[in-house]
Amino acid sequence: MSTEARPTHRVPHTQDSVSGRRDFLRLLVMVSGGLVLSTGAVAAGVFRRHATGGNRGKRIASSIAPGEAVPFSYPGSDDPAIAVGLADGTPVAVSSVCTHLGCALLWKKDSGQLECPCHEGVFDPRSGRVLAGPPPRPVARIRLEKRDDGIYAVEGPA
Repeated sequence: MSTEARPTHRVPHTQDSVSGRRDFLRLLVMVSGGLVLSTGAVAAGVFRRHATGGNRGKRIASSIAPGEAVPFSYPGSDDPAIAVGLADGTPVAVSSVCTHLGCALLWKKDSGQLECPCHEGVFDPRSGRVLAGPPPRPVARIRLEKRDDGIYAVEGPA
């Protein structure tokens, strides 16, 4: 029997391969930590939009007559909304962005409904629920408050 040494199939490690692995692992840990921190920040509401003016709300009109519609933006300038005076005199407001593909909703006084001209979606202005068409969910409602000096959007979209 021969006592020859068996050849090993080890790949020699160079300093470049070791430091390359360390750099990769360091990068991996940093990216993972960043993802964990950003997920925690989103969960805590750090990136939530806030309406300007605190809880005071945003004045959208002095009054809204039955059948009248007033376009406005809330809570930010890039958030289109529409306020409508219902037949009973109640003002209501919803986001004016269709939940199907983001088209602008239009108030149809004759039918008393909000309609999306792109794909014939129809929404109830009081509740925001879908009445017809392809939209998958209701439009977001915005709470209004009547005050002595007008009508204010105070909370939403809900």
